[in-house]
Amino acid sequence: MPKHGKNYRGAATALEADTTLDSREAIERVKAMSFAKFDETVDVAVRLGVDPRHADQIVRGTVILPAGTGRTVRVLALAQGDKAREAEEAGADFVGKEFIEKIEGGWLDFDVAIATPDLMKDVAKLGRVLGPRGLMPTPKAGTVTMDVGRAVQEAKAGKIEFRVDKFGNVHAPIGKVSFESGSLEQNFEALMEAIKRNRPSAAKGTYVRSVTVSSTMGPGVSVDPTEYR
Repeated sequence: MPKHGKNYRGAATALEADTTLDSREAIERVKAMSFAKFDETVDVAVRLGVDPRHADQIVRGTVILPAGTGRTVRVLALAQGDKAREAEEAGADFVGKEFIEKIEGGWLDFDVAIATPDLMKDVAKLGRVLGPRGLMPTPKAGTVTMDVGRAVQEAKAGKIEFRVDKFGNVHAPIGKVSFESGSLEQNFEALMEAIKRNRPSAAKGTYVRSVTVSSTMGPGVSVDPTEYR
């Protein structure tokens, strides 16, 4: 079983066992405990009272983080004609139908793919490549749309997608350790509101069971889940 390093153990000793904090305190604690030499990502893990084996209990959605993600997002727009020009004007990094063939050849140098509905018959064959990597455009995520310009702008502004895993957990980034605490808290609250908004009607009992915030290399800090229930 892998062992934690000295820096991790040192940070973890500052945490009291079974202690839950409010979101601001938890974020400040995560920032204080960060020790990596790079700008760590701040992640949120939410354990939900759902059974993802049932289709009517899948939790999935998108949210625009008010303070952004802290990283440069490379956007690919699979569009043609006027919609291709619209994507270019909105700031897409790669635009055009020809990128479908490039992806088939192994090219994957982008973070978000947006497609117009008229090209989905061609994009569909990329499912085996893009699906496992979370890059496949879908209407649910707002990445299959005729409003290409808006979709590109939202992706650049910090729109993220979240989805419950097979264990009933949602994992999502809310920014970088270098962000101000207030900015991270804004992003955190936006994410939690989106998760609450996407509660399946079939979910019974306690929906938000636990919430943990951590940095890439640091230990997790428990957030009091009461207000999110």
